[in-house]
Amino acid sequence: MPLQTVEPQRLYRQIAEQLRTLVAAGEFKVGQRLPAERDLAVQLGVSRPSVREALIALEVEGVIEVRTGSGIYVRAPAATAAKGRAGHVNDLAQADDATPLDWGPLEVMHARGLIEPDMAALAAERASRSDLNAIAAGLRQMQQQARRGEVPREGDEAFHLAIAQASGNGVLLDTLQRYWRSRHGPLFERLGDYFEGPDSWQVAIIEHEAVLHAIQARNPREARKAMQRHVRQALRRYSANWR
Repeated sequence: MPLQTVEPQRLYRQIAEQLRTLVAAGEFKVGQRLPAERDLAVQLGVSRPSVREALIALEVEGVIEVRTGSGIYVRAPAATAAKGRAGHVNDLAQADDATPLDWGPLEVMHARGLIEPDMAALAAERASRSDLNAIAAGLRQMQQQARRGEVPREGDEAFHLAIAQASGNGVLLDTLQRYWRSRHGPLFERLGDYFEGPDSWQVAIIEHEAVLHAIQARNPREARKAMQRHVRQALRRYSANWR
């Protein structure tokens, strides 16, 4: 059963379904190493980041095992059977309908890159003193968590949502809240396990500082540019080579 080119809609789910079907059909045997990410991308006619999302989804299910520095291997059926239907990638969404976990992490990052720079520019124009304090508090929380050796996700979320609040646009705030709810899903968490760490968070904190300083300076142009750089770099970090 050859791999088929997929349509660009919910790519990671389509890719995951194809690979899962091939595993079930015995095209990829238990313990066998799958083709490299770049080779799968070529065969499927999609980007490497889209393949990566699919592989991480299958790892969350227990269908495959990612061994960094070695490759991606098919796991024994017993490892996947225990997860049952609840482990299927199409069932990753929680019961809460407000949590759109069928969104791919990289898709969410692309969407954030479209709206957050303008939100930062609006915040530079409209932020009240309490808004500025809330944004700064989110950054301080990130810094404190990082110093304690913790992943500073709570501070990160507080920082970005405070900027959305400061933009004065309730629709943008609601939209960003939905994006951030998806970030609490298993795919985002597993992606973070591979591509986030103390060094990357220190770089991200510096990027957040630049955004805050531009907003405090009431400079919409610089605030937009600083947020664009941050989201672009965050996407690059998630798209880096496997460690």
